[in-house]
Amino acid sequence: MSEQSVYLSVVIPSYNEMKNLKRGVLEEVYEFLSKQEFTWEILLTDDGSTDGTVDVLAKFAQEHKEARLLANHHMGKGPTVSAGMLAALGEYRLFTDFDQSTPISEVLRAFSFLKEGYDIVIGSREASGAYRDEEPVLRHVMGRVFNIFVQILALRGIQDSQCGFKLFSAEATVKLFPALVVYGGQKTRKDAFTGAFDVELLFLARKWKYKVKEMGVSWKHNETDRISAARDSLRMLRDIMRIRKAWLLGKYNK
Repeated sequence: MSEQSVYLSVVIPSYNEMKNLKRGVLEEVYEFLSKQEFTWEILLTDDGSTDGTVDVLAKFAQEHKEARLLANHHMGKGPTVSAGMLAALGEYRLFTDFDQSTPISEVLRAFSFLKEGYDIVIGSREASGAYRDEEPVLRHVMGRVFNIFVQILALRGIQDSQCGFKLFSAEATVKLFPALVVYGGQKTRKDAFTGAFDVELLFLARKWKYKVKEMGVSWKHNETDRISAARDSLRMLRDIMRIRKAWLLGKYNK
């Protein structure tokens, strides 16, 4: 599959996803894409899963010529997504959460903003037109408090930086993802901490004058035991301060 032949790359990061695999999420993504007139590919980028996920993904890739598997060591979501985005061939590249909390179908609405000249379209659970499922109260409250700090420290005007549904032009992808400092590199992790790599991406996008559109999306809560709202929010706030420090020290190389 040549670079010129791919319009959309769908990058799906995974880490111990057997529960979601049994729900048939990959089949749903594939079925949707199969109905589209544009050319596409699926990049399955795994973050060192230990529960058999990689074997299932490998089988899926073998059975579907449009899918590829990247089996990474456990680095965390940021480097794992980056690996997929930079290996992708598409003119446009979407990364979307494995559990499909925001359904792949929302990409069709995102395309309309690309036609208006935006370089990046980010899904948002808070922007106009969004519909969000209910989630645990503590997680929701911590998420809103975290976003207030994100707006103060890094991304004024962005209502939801953490929704796992973001579409980039190829040009923005190859400039932004290799430039990550706080969430770059290949350091092996021991936990499932997702972090604020979305904030670092959007912080750089703003600094480097890319046009970013925040688009309200449909979002469904899927229960997970990987997130500790209070602990992870504090760790992400620490990382946002590291992002600002890295910028002030001139560590970002465009």
